[in-house]
Amino acid sequence: MFSVTACNHVSKETLKQYDLAKRYKKEGNYEKAVEHYKLAADKDYAPAQNSLGVCYENGQGVERDPVQAVEWYKLAAKQGYANAQCNLGVCYENGEGVEKDYKEAVKWYKLAAKQGLANAQCNLGYCYDKGKGVWQDDQEAVRWYKLAAKQGYALAQHNLGDCYAKGEGVEEDDKEAVKWFRLAAEQGYADAQYNLGYCYYDGKGVEQNYKEAVRWFRLAAQQGNAFAQQTLRILGESY
Repeated sequence: MFSVTACNHVSKETLKQYDLAKRYKKEGNYEKAVEHYKLAADKDYAPAQNSLGVCYENGQGVERDPVQAVEWYKLAAKQGYANAQCNLGVCYENGEGVEKDYKEAVKWYKLAAKQGLANAQCNLGYCYDKGKGVWQDDQEAVRWYKLAAKQGYALAQHNLGDCYAKGEGVEEDDKEAVKWFRLAAEQGYADAQYNLGYCYYDGKGVEQNYKEAVRWFRLAAQQGNAFAQQTLRILGESY
């Protein structure tokens, strides 16, 4: 996963403020973190601007303010900072701090995705998958999911597995679906755990194995996956 910033000339003092902010945030002292992020952000340091945006979005060390978060994301995004571009895309997609605008979301996702940022690649894949801000295109969705999935991004791995299971954008391939579901499931992604359990239960892409199916259903159910919980109830199994 990559992030890029156009800041070529950053003073030692600015970097010191940013490092202090990260340390304070790690310690849970969000007010102090915001204070030092602001000092670095006011020097046009894109990573600090993005981090300050995150604080405003989540209400960490400051009162939650999605509009203010967007303003900081924009400053960093316009410098080419991939994390901020992706965060700004999410704001436009969800209508947080700005009017909902899928086309604008896609614009920022693309900029970040082309820099190799896995979550932006996955989000862009989802936009193509569902036709949000772009023409619906299964093959283009798969292309972006693959790029993110190969970086180990669990949501993209799950979505790619789903594409293989349904034959959307790729030739239907149950074994390939199982491969990607497993990678996401082993990272604890509940939907992938449920789908992998279903593959074992049905013998799709893998040898049928009731015990293994129940094991994955339980892991998903324990995380609150409603489908897994319902399946276990039907099977007479507890979780």
